[in-house]
Amino acid sequence: MLTVFWQFLVLGLCSFGGPAAHIGYFQQAFVVKNKWLNDEDFTQAIALCQFLPGPASSQLGMYIGYKKAGYQGSIAAFIGFTLPSFMLLTFLAVANNQFSDSIVVEHIITAAKLLAVVVVADALWGMIKKNLISIPTITTALLTMIWLMMSHGLLSQILPIIIASIAGFLWSFKTQPIIDQSLIKPIRPHIGLLAVFFGLLLVLPLIAATNDSIKLFGIFYQAGSFVFGGGHVVLPLLQPMLDGMVSDNTFLSAYASAQLVPGPMFTMASYLGASAIPQMPIIGSLIATIAVFLPGSLLLFSFLPAWKALFSHPRLTQAIILINACVVGLLGSAFIDPVITSSITSISDIIAVALGYILIKYHRCPVWLLAILLFIFVIVI
Repeated sequence: MLTVFWQFLVLGLCSFGGPAAHIGYFQQAFVVKNKWLNDEDFTQAIALCQFLPGPASSQLGMYIGYKKAGYQGSIAAFIGFTLPSFMLLTFLAVANNQFSDSIVVEHIITAAKLLAVVVVADALWGMIKKNLISIPTITTALLTMIWLMMSHGLLSQILPIIIASIAGFLWSFKTQPIIDQSLIKPIRPHIGLLAVFFGLLLVLPLIAATNDSIKLFGIFYQAGSFVFGGGHVVLPLLQPMLDGMVSDNTFLSAYASAQLVPGPMFTMASYLGASAIPQMPIIGSLIATIAVFLPGSLLLFSFLPAWKALFSHPRLTQAIILINACVVGLLGSAFIDPVITSSITSISDIIAVALGYILIKYHRCPVWLLAILLFIFVIVI
């Protein structure tokens, strides 16, 4: 367990670059170097984590920890990989609360919001190229964006995902031949863990009014339960749920700050939790962090006993394709509002974003360096 913790703590201190980069770090550390698992097991574990809601790289890390040292190893992997970014983002949130009136902080927030535009644009374009590959997927993404522009609230975020999954499952009966049921292995997930997942999902909203901490836990638990597609997608899910608790400026600062620190991007919850309960920032940060990671962890170990049968089931592939297209629509809607509407206020902002996008897309500029350059640009302009 200590070995797992130390290996993941080292990665948590230096793993910049987002989920794709994290997977590369894990492959080098645990397949090539330490040989904790083989290539086939690693590849199929990635597929499982991509299929489930939650932070794919953190789920993959917990899976690797589990393979090495059981459930204790998975907990050690999660703590080691998450701890550095949790501490850094909590500190940044406290600093922002204490010095929010400073002109320097104002410039930092402006630069962070511009950075958010650049990073989300880059992520959105990558997801478009990967997931919008047919007329049904393009239609799903566009309908999702239109729906979100005409509706508000948590249900408006979740409903498109549910509809897309059902439509994809039904569509598979038309696009695929009749399947010999005897060739399909039964899918037997861990019923106890699934019961905990759904129990919390249903009960937490009912008792949220009893306590601010429970309300905060419930918000981040619900967000973590429906985030398909990685950390970028937590943006459109959390924004309406935290309305009135966290300002748009703080929200975008949290998103941009998460880009600047190593480790999982989901730890933007640490920043937001500390900001939502400023009188107890560490407690708020801890509640939000645990809550946003917990659903993905429960689902990972719920489906782990059945993952091979799950991925051999042909009826689920089309559902996953449309869910991913729906996620593109979610992120596209968030890119327009609140990212662009809250960040772009002048011609100079447009110029800064355009130059930043060129640097990050075509010159592979590191995110931390781009943040510094945008900060200098804001000061000079």
